[in-house]
Amino acid sequence: YVQLAESGGGSVQAGGSLRLSCAASGYSLRGDCMAWFRQAPGKEREGVAAISGYGSSTYYLDSVKGRFTISRDNARNTLYLQMNSLEPEDTSMYYCAARTTSPYCSGGIGARYQYNYWGQGTQVTVSS
Repeated sequence: YVQLAESGGGSVQAGGSLRLSCAASGYSLRGDCMAWFRQAPGKEREGVAAISGYGSSTYYLDSVKGRFTISRDNARNTLYLQMNSLEPEDTSMYYCAARTTSPYCSGGIGARYQYNYWGQGTQVTVSS
C-alpha cells in the first residue's frame, strides 16, 4: 500500500516561511521524479516545483522562483519544500506527487496526469 503523507502546512503571515515534508511509505521514491503541486479553491491544480530522481535537476513555477526550494532525502524516503517570503497568493492546498515512469522529470514540472502517486495534501494559508 503506497502512501505519500504531507505535513508542515499551517497559517502564516505574509513574508513568513514554512517547510513542507512528504514522507513515502510502502514505496521507495529513490530514482523517481517528484513534485509539489497546489490547488486553490476554484482553480486548477498547478505544478509548483519538481526534482529529478537523484536531485541533480530542479524546476519551478515562475512565481515561486527564488522563494521556494525543493529537495529530497532518498535515504529518509522524504521530499521537502522550503517556502520563504510567502505571499497571500501562495494560499492553497499543497500536494506531493511521484512520477514513477521517469527519473528525469522530462525537463520540467510536467502535467498532473504524468504523476501516478499523490498525497492527500496539506493546507497553507498566508495572511496579509
